[in-house]
Amino acid sequence: MSLHDLILLVVIFSTAFLAVLFPDLWVIFRPYPVYFMMFLLFLSFMKIDFGVLLDTSPRAMLGLGKLVLIKLVVLPTVLYWICLWIIPDYAVPVLLLSGISTGVVAPFMATLINAEVSQVARMTVVTSILVPISLPGLVKLLIGADISIPLELMVRMLALVIFMPIAVVLFMRKLLPGLLHAMDALGFPLSLATFAAINFGVFSQYSSFFYQNAGQILVAVGLAHILSVIYYFVGFAVTPREKQGDRLAAGASLAMINNVLVIVFSSGFFGPLCPTLAAMYVFPFFTMIVPVKLTLKYTGLLSTQTPCEGEVE
Repeated sequence: MSLHDLILLVVIFSTAFLAVLFPDLWVIFRPYPVYFMMFLLFLSFMKIDFGVLLDTSPRAMLGLGKLVLIKLVVLPTVLYWICLWIIPDYAVPVLLLSGISTGVVAPFMATLINAEVSQVARMTVVTSILVPISLPGLVKLLIGADISIPLELMVRMLALVIFMPIAVVLFMRKLLPGLLHAMDALGFPLSLATFAAINFGVFSQYSSFFYQNAGQILVAVGLAHILSVIYYFVGFAVTPREKQGDRLAAGASLAMINNVLVIVFSSGFFGPLCPTLAAMYVFPFFTMIVPVKLTLKYTGLLSTQTPCEGEVE
């Protein structure tokens, strides 16, 4: 874990703690988590090369389509049904977390496990474009009969949050590249401030819940790690004949998700368990990198691996 990763963890959990401990101090942030999320995605999309979608060979498109279907439909549906049976209170939080898009920082995080970066970047772009339709659709299909789900509102909200930052990035690359470069240089501190603002706005609303249900935090941390293991395992399992870099990319694409988007999205439509589980997923998002690398090393998966694009020595 790098120093930046450690600082990010400290900021995320200290601001969430302060929001719960002193909720009245952060009332000013409560109306704006959606806009903070858009700015955070804008900062992340600045680093994404949208040219990765240009590989339209049949093999690349078939592999991408299979993994997108698993990521946005099959995996969240199966895990939702399993949770309904084992831990029903977390069925909806697990559905939202499992059905969200691959994280915009996933291509860069994937280099830490020597994954094929271009494959992860494709998943980031394609799932980000599709999730405003796929996730609300899954929610409506699976739980819409039991609760009132404003499908159209969810679609509009996700589409606005994702497509607007993409459009602004493309516009600035064309007409304001100097300004974009200057903002990119300040990306880390701006991201930290935005993470803090999102936490203040979301978690200050649920202060009383956390006081009354402190044990839910431990449950959420444990469940987040279990989900991360499942995501990685499924990614490896569905690509048995691919080269090692692509198998790692599949695992990273499923496990390195846009959990912050779930925090913002779920806080507007669901109860506190959804943003809580999404927030706790930041632990395995970073910490699972080490056990994944060690597991792959000692099981021999990396022993014959040839260097792949984006590999970090």
